Amino acid sequence: MQQHVCIDFCFRLGKTGAETYEMLQAAFGESCLSRSKTFECYSRFKSGRQSFEDDPRPCRSSTSHTNETMARVREIIRADRRLTVREVAEEVRIAFGTCQKILTEDLQMRRVTANRLLTAEQKDDRVSICTDLCVRAQNDSSFMTLIITGDECWHNGYDPGTKQMPFQWKTASSRPKKARQMKSSVKTMLIAFFDTEGLVHYEYVPRGQTVNKEFYKTVLQRLRDAVRRHRPEKWRSGNWILHHDNAPAHRAVTTNEFLAKHNISSLPHPPYSPDLAPRYFFFPQLKKTMKG
Repeated sequence: MQQHVCIDFCFRLGKTGAETYEMLQAAFGESCLSRSKTFECYSRFKSGRQSFEDDPRPCRSSTSHTNETMARVREIIRADRRLTVREVAEEVRIAFGTCQKILTEDLQMRRVTANRLLTAEQKDDRVSICTDLCVRAQNDSSFMTLIITGDECWHNGYDPGTKQMPFQWKTASSRPKKARQMKSSVKTMLIAFFDTEGLVHYEYVPRGQTVNKEFYKTVLQRLRDAVRRHRPEKWRSGNWILHHDNAPAHRAVTTNEFLAKHNISSLPHPPYSPDLAPRYFFFPQLKKTMKG
């Protein structure tokens, strides 16, 4: 509106449209109206326009953002809260942006992480595997000592300490300084195998290397060498069991062929059971001692 007033002022002074546009550019810089808009406003004031307001735009009411649509979206989400915005939009047959606005603004919802829903087959597998593990542990007192378990985990070059670590005693007049700490961008992946006696083998994954089936096969080869050196009694008897989770590299055909070739027994791992993986109880304790 301010520029509209200036255009009308320049018109009344007898300036041309080009001169008016140059003066607006000098006065308003990047926020100046475009050349076409300036000439359009100039011609309107030239034809006798008196108002500085923009012309009212004809607006079309939304046919999808209605109470019925919001009720339909709410009903679909309550039936399955794991649907994405796009899936809900396709179900209701509305635009993606409209569906997102209904979910976030009208229904006040936000998408958060939830526990994974297991299929009936996966639930049966968990029950059968866990039952078998419990029975074997009860019937054989040495069962736990035969297991060598391992997993991979990322470790940062520097990890800030916990909230309790910086605590210190101070007087009423002193004020301790506390610097803001962040994890380092440098990190490495650690692979560790251990049993009830302690650590059997560990190694760091080289930078740029992914833990695929070919690399994991070489890791298992080095694990066999470590068992031969550090657990000679298990090596001679061959009475040890490997346990790892259901990562793709752990369950690959190449990995199973390697284990079968060297007569290495493996322990079944229940699907989606992080509480039985080594990272659940071993790596957090390791990281805790390295903090700060």
